[in-house]
Amino acid sequence: MSGGLRVTADKDTGVAVLTLDRPAKLNAIDLDTAAELAAAWREFRFDDTVRAVVITGAGTRAFCTGIDRDVVVPQPDSPYMVDDPLVAIGPKANDLWKPVIAAVNGIACGGAFYLLGEAEFVVADEAATFFDPHTTYGMVSAYESIYMAQRMPFGEVARMALMGTAERVSARRAYEVGLVSELTAPGAALGAAVDCAAVIASYPVEAVQGTVRALWLAKEAARAQALAHAPQLVSLGNLPGERQAGLFTARRPGFRLR
Repeated sequence: MSGGLRVTADKDTGVAVLTLDRPAKLNAIDLDTAAELAAAWREFRFDDTVRAVVITGAGTRAFCTGIDRDVVVPQPDSPYMVDDPLVAIGPKANDLWKPVIAAVNGIACGGAFYLLGEAEFVVADEAATFFDPHTTYGMVSAYESIYMAQRMPFGEVARMALMGTAERVSARRAYEVGLVSELTAPGAALGAAVDCAAVIASYPVEAVQGTVRALWLAKEAARAQALAHAPQLVSLGNLPGERQAGLFTARRPGFRLR
């Protein structure tokens, strides 16, 4: 594959690594990268040499900052139809039930939660931070909040979504509330995630994939029901594009790290 996604696979360990490779854009996802992600997950369904996957971001500044703000996504003139270019970027959205581990370096915000929300668990280095900017810029945090509500206590998700750009959740706090399963030294998250993936990939495939499916079945009904309402919440609550643009260009004070 070419473009914004780099794919490597170790046939000996059975571990593939997907790297969002747009560091100059803080690994924000454009339409090509979104399509590449969906294609990669679907290809892994048929590749029996890949038994576990790690998703990460290139460079040290960011794991992913969500949708690239330069992307133009035309929308139908109806509150009942919403085109979301990120809705199919995750493994579960593409019917992949092989274990996926996220290795987070730097910033993970907004649309990055589509990926974190569909990983089995998250490894992060101590310099990682998490936040959701949607409300600050006049957008509804629907999908993002739904994904994070599956992984974090309600109050923590609510605070992150509602405080917008005024706060960032430190890697240490994310570990304390359960979003992150392991903290590493700066720059070591990818290696730690690959080590975990290699262990999991060494186990019998049938048992591993059955366990992954069982884990997701435990919360699938509530998740599916919530996601079904997300497009309408976004359509009704998002400000028009020109008003969003004004909020993006407005100067804002710095953020608090907690």
